Amino acid sequence: MMNEKSSEPASTSRRKFLAGSASVAAASALPVELSAQVAGSDRIKVGMIGCGGRNSGAIVQNLNANDGASLYAVAEAFADKIDGTGPRGSGLPAIRKQLEKMGKDSQMDIPESRQYAGFDAYKQVIDQVDVVCIATPPGFRPIHFDYAVKAGKHVFMEKPVCVDAHGYNMVMNSAKEADQKNLKVVVGLQRHCQESYLESFKKFQEGEIGEIVSAQAYWDGARPWTIDRQAGWTEMEFQMRNWQQFRWLSGDHICEQHVHNIDVINWFVSGDPTMGGHPVSAQGHGARINESAKIGEIFNQHFIEYRYGPEHNSAIMNSQCRQIKGTYRRVGEEIIGTEGLMDPGKGKITDFKGNVKWQYRAPRSGAGNPKDAEHEKLWDAILNDTPQNDAYFAAKSSFTAVLGRIATYSGQLVDWNEAVESDYSLMPEEFSFDAAPPVLPNADGEYAVANPGEWPLPWKA
Repeated sequence: MMNEKSSEPASTSRRKFLAGSASVAAASALPVELSAQVAGSDRIKVGMIGCGGRNSGAIVQNLNANDGASLYAVAEAFADKIDGTGPRGSGLPAIRKQLEKMGKDSQMDIPESRQYAGFDAYKQVIDQVDVVCIATPPGFRPIHFDYAVKAGKHVFMEKPVCVDAHGYNMVMNSAKEADQKNLKVVVGLQRHCQESYLESFKKFQEGEIGEIVSAQAYWDGARPWTIDRQAGWTEMEFQMRNWQQFRWLSGDHICEQHVHNIDVINWFVSGDPTMGGHPVSAQGHGARINESAKIGEIFNQHFIEYRYGPEHNSAIMNSQCRQIKGTYRRVGEEIIGTEGLMDPGKGKITDFKGNVKWQYRAPRSGAGNPKDAEHEKLWDAILNDTPQNDAYFAAKSSFTAVLGRIATYSGQLVDWNEAVESDYSLMPEEFSFDAAPPVLPNADGEYAVANPGEWPLPWKA
């Protein structure tokens, strides 16, 4: 529905998994539902749920990875985000412009009759397409993913995939159903498609740093955009327009941004790139400082100590994220093993004296864009009918970030199992622009911000 960080333009030189009209030979490799569609059509129908900057980039990358695919229908909460006339608008005009620049505008077949606005618009799109790209505010992703899986559609979904326990449990259940239906799922945690991380993981598996004992994860930067309240907007519309600033929509920036780094540590500590892992507990501190309470309710800094179980060597991850202008910036991870230190983003291993033991060297042709590679991975799995389901590790990493948020807001030690079993939800009972969102401002237009030590655990509120 709403905007995330814009993606880099997809490279037109990337390998295409289906060129031109779909052939019977290509169709024979597909699951039954999609195979039948391809055999009778020149294009595979792709749907777009959410028309913000991130999905605008993702849809171009998706189409670029498969010449036989076409953008067929789009859904958005706001009509002015579809036509690009709203605040921070880009929408279909920007997508068309990018495709025209790449000589791919024929892959966009989307008349006004297949442009849907509103909270339920996603159903109309998913019902008509074969593959769907979902990049709505994170609070909605479990709902949209569940509907897509029940409808038997292949999915690309942005991170994070949940903001609360109910959403986590929904995604895990939908992931199992996707496997039962042989559906393919890719999630936008693109470090799983980035060469430096993949090569670093191989070195870890070869024992180059020994056993992991601790790790550091960082996403320290500045606060992103906000949109001023406009006359005529309901409270629901204001919060939807500023979704990054509200827990029920974004999960806080620890979920919306820092999940990337948390995910890397879960991946390496667990040693399982498919299922992933998670810590058993979290405790830490955070705050909201130097920010108007009229903007939103999330913290702008978190520092969390995550502890993993004995099956993961009782490793400890220290996680920090910040959105404060003028402060030190760092985005990345450091993994400490018994035999050395690894920076997987840089593809580098050093000993404890700082001597380089291994350094990843990109090929002369250059490493591919990992955001392109995500969509190539999805199409490869669809067309060759190979197992592909990122939803399990994405849900665990997303809820690891949620666990950290609960710990910083409450100031308590939070147990993974207790949090999951609570099945608590942040979502409103009614989805309507006239309905009341889960949090409301006071008479001065200010939102309550968590006070650690007083803020209750959400399942005890």
